[in-house]
Amino acid sequence: MPAMAIDSAHELPFMKMHGLGNDFVVIDARTTGADITPALAKGLADRHKGVGFDQLAVIENGQADAHLTFYNADGSTSAACGNATRCIARYLMDGSGETALKLTTDRGTLHATDQGAGVTSVNMGHPQLEWADVPLAQAMDTMELPIAGAPTATGMGNPHCTFFVDAVEAVDLAAQGAKMEHHPLYPERTNVQFAQIIGPDHIRMRVWERGVGITLASGSSSCAAAVAAARRGLTGRQVQIDLDGGTLHIDWREDGVWMTGQTMHVFSGTLTPSFLDSLT
Repeated sequence: MPAMAIDSAHELPFMKMHGLGNDFVVIDARTTGADITPALAKGLADRHKGVGFDQLAVIENGQADAHLTFYNADGSTSAACGNATRCIARYLMDGSGETALKLTTDRGTLHATDQGAGVTSVNMGHPQLEWADVPLAQAMDTMELPIAGAPTATGMGNPHCTFFVDAVEAVDLAAQGAKMEHHPLYPERTNVQFAQIIGPDHIRMRVWERGVGITLASGSSSCAAAVAAARRGLTGRQVQIDLDGGTLHIDWREDGVWMTGQTMHVFSGTLTPSFLDSLT
């Protein structure tokens, strides 16, 4: 929907959540009626003057259980955010008592299930493996891009570039991630993963996230790296991925790429009228 000005005469409730340290501000616009602007997203993302997050997720009414919209820390939007989807699925299931639900996103309809003990699974859909769907700037084999290191390109509703390296801790993530995010082969920029194969079902990975920077974890990046590793014969289709913030389990099935892990609702709060007014 078109962005409208926030009513700065009233406070705006929000929740702070994270999935393995990949952190989010979540606004339930079903109850607040707020329409979120890029300016609000950027202001909230500031870890000194706002709340701070990797992504802002907005819950709206939709044709399924809810519709989700995602903003990056720079105010741009993303069609997919796996860990935020798991966080919100956990919140909605806890509130309703349901153990399964459907969420619509610009990526499509995503199915979520409660695995018990606070663990949530989300089907992130089928990976996009053709160059135009990632998207890339020109026709090419997505398995090994013509870039030093021969990374693999994968679309998960957002673009990904996965490098397989011998020692992930030795990678200058800040320098290499920033450089690759803006590579001309990726017209919409890209998320960047550096993955080290530990075993046939085990990956150690670090992530540079498009529009965010270094992040402790990324759900869609984990899905993309698992798909890339399986396509290249480095692992099977079920893998454990150890990120800086914790562990996700990825299972590339016939019906899509399932992602499973823990989430945390850290606190709830309200944005003050004076803060909202400063962003208009």
